[in-house]
Amino acid sequence: MRKCKIFVGSSHPELGKLVCERLGVEPAPCTLKKFSNGETSVQIGVSIRDEDVYIIQSASPEVNDHIMELLILISACRGGSANKITAVIPQFPYSKQSKMKKHRGAITARMLANLLVMAGADHVVSMDLHASQMQGFFTKPVDNLFGAPTLARWIRHNIPDWETAVMVSKNPGGTKRVTALADSLKINFAMIHTDRRRTQDGYSKKKALKKSTTKKLESTPEGDEDEDEEDNIVSEIQTARIVQGHVVDDDYPANGSAKGSSTKASTNDHLERSSILDSDVLGGSYDAAGSDDEDEPTSMNQEKLITLVGDVKDKVAIILDDMIDKPSSFIAAAEHLRLNCGAKAVYVVGTHGVFSDKCLESLFESKCIDKVVVTNTYPIGRERIEKHKSKLTVIDVSPIFAECIRRDHFGESISVLFDSLAAIE
Repeated sequence: MRKCKIFVGSSHPELGKLVCERLGVEPAPCTLKKFSNGETSVQIGVSIRDEDVYIIQSASPEVNDHIMELLILISACRGGSANKITAVIPQFPYSKQSKMKKHRGAITARMLANLLVMAGADHVVSMDLHASQMQGFFTKPVDNLFGAPTLARWIRHNIPDWETAVMVSKNPGGTKRVTALADSLKINFAMIHTDRRRTQDGYSKKKALKKSTTKKLESTPEGDEDEDEEDNIVSEIQTARIVQGHVVDDDYPANGSAKGSSTKASTNDHLERSSILDSDVLGGSYDAAGSDDEDEPTSMNQEKLITLVGDVKDKVAIILDDMIDKPSSFIAAAEHLRLNCGAKAVYVVGTHGVFSDKCLESLFESKCIDKVVVTNTYPIGRERIEKHKSKLTVIDVSPIFAECIRRDHFGESISVLFDSLAAIE
């Protein structure tokens, strides 16, 4: 790695050190500090003239400070006559704001892309952008690495009976990502849809229609292909109610109080609802904003309907998303899969473990979630990892970024990193 310098920002120093160790180089010296008034100061401690410079800086809880630090680092390297400056951003900040959701809004991800280019970045490397179209925001080359091969390898080696497992998308927007990983593993997939517009009356009508359709199918003679197809459609669509972010029984009052005694335990459930939907769970507060870019903030007491399209009965369900940020949608999906759809285990898998506020703690306390699996693109404190190690697994992706840096520096193709891990195993 001659004529190459790697700078590690202060957002995720552990990942930067792992990448440097994999490449067999030391992080280039630089001084990162703040003045008393909060301004960021950067001082490059080595000559970078006519060298390839790589700056590793991911998103973090102090995202705005670290974005400014990255921009100043890029500008300092440009002022130091670097030959090429590559910003390695494992988890791209503001990636959820990649489109204008409402009038008079801002496409913040595009603004950040312009800032990086104007600061002097010649190349950007990231992983699992929230929307792949974000690459069009840049006027410089962008390499969007995939975390799916790493997650697929973990699934094959660590989930029992993964051949019969089902990949589940918790919202329609993530279906493309789920189907791609399901195809690579050659397993089935399913989709969950949460509807806020339908009320309990709509749910009751739909349930009555389903019962009448089922009775009609049972009364008709066998052998009709159209009837068999309709029977499959009915059996593979499961609908339930969500109140305050949790799945409740059919007899739970529409505007009732959040008391655990209001829910009825079912003997056919894999878990006792009384232990899951108790007063502490339903009575607590939660972030009403959804965890994906299609969700809008709603009232905490607003009732929703959750529908699964697919079959997970007696199978392992793997809920996949690019980012695990807020817990409500994951917990509701896991409860629906376990309590109403008959899944024997639920794994929550994502590339970026953001875990805002008490997200990790909420997922850890949920009895319907067996395992949470993320990569180390986003910094997670060692204490949090150690405290939740019985349910949390963090996969190291530093070999992927190290190999990407090595291949880019020597002018080799990195297309192999998009398909498999053969190049780094």
